[in-house]
Amino acid sequence: MPALEKTQYALAAHIRDPDGAAAPQGVEPRRLKIYSDLFYNNIEGFLSSGFPVLRSIFNEDAWHAMVRDFMRLHRCHTPYFLEIAQEFLLYLQQSREAVATDPAFMVELAHYEWVELALDIAEQDIQTIPVDPDGDLLQRLPLVSPLAWSLAYRYPVHKIGLSCQPSQAPAEMTYLVVYRNRQQDVGFMEANAVTARLLELLQQPEISSGQQLLLQLADEMQHPQPQLIVDSGLDTLQQLRSLDIVLGTLPLDKNH
Repeated sequence: MPALEKTQYALAAHIRDPDGAAAPQGVEPRRLKIYSDLFYNNIEGFLSSGFPVLRSIFNEDAWHAMVRDFMRLHRCHTPYFLEIAQEFLLYLQQSREAVATDPAFMVELAHYEWVELALDIAEQDIQTIPVDPDGDLLQRLPLVSPLAWSLAYRYPVHKIGLSCQPSQAPAEMTYLVVYRNRQQDVGFMEANAVTARLLELLQQPEISSGQQLLLQLADEMQHPQPQLIVDSGLDTLQQLRSLDIVLGTLPLDKNH
C-alpha cells in the first residue's frame, strides 16, 4: 500500500477511535485533536437532532459511548449527512453489542424517530399525484399516500420519554401511521390491527373498490354483519383522507 494511502487509513481509524487506533506518524497531535473533535461533534450533533427522544433518555456518558461505538464499528454506505440517521439505525439493528443498560425499546424507538426524519426529508411531492381528492371512497379505489407509513411496534414508541420508559412490552401491539401531509407537516395517527390491514389491502396490486376491500376485510374477520365493517370502514377511510394518508380516489381501471 502506498505511504499516502497508509496515512489516510491510519488517520481515518484514529478519528473513529482515538483511544484504540494509533495516530499516523508525522502529524501534530494538536491538529489531529482539532480534526477528530470536529468530526465527532458533527456526527454526534446529527444523531442528537435526529433522535432527540433517544438522546434524552441516555445519560451523557452512555450516549457518548454509544456514538463512539457507532463510529468505531459501523461502516457507512453513504456520504450524505442526512442519511447518517439511517446508518445509525442500521448500527443499532445489526452491529451494536447489547449493553445491560440499553432500554428494551431502544431499537423500536430509534426506528420511529428515523421514520419521522425520513418522511420529513423525502423528496416525493404528493401534490403532483393525479387523484380525485373528493372521490367516492366506496365505489372507487382509495389511494394511499406514498408518504404514509403503516407501522407496528411491540412498545408504544410515540409515548416514550423521560417519564415513560416501559421495561416490558405491553400485551397489545402498537399500531401507528406516520405521514407527511400536503402542508409538508409530519404527524402520526394511532391505529389498530384492522386499520393496518386495511392500509395493507389498499396497497396491493389487485384493483378493487373501497367497498370490495372492506367486504374482503369483513370476510377475513369472519364478521357476522359485513355491512357494519363497511360502514365503520368508510368512517376510517374518511378520517385517513382528512389527514392526507389517503389522498383521494382513482378510477377502478387505474393502477396504484
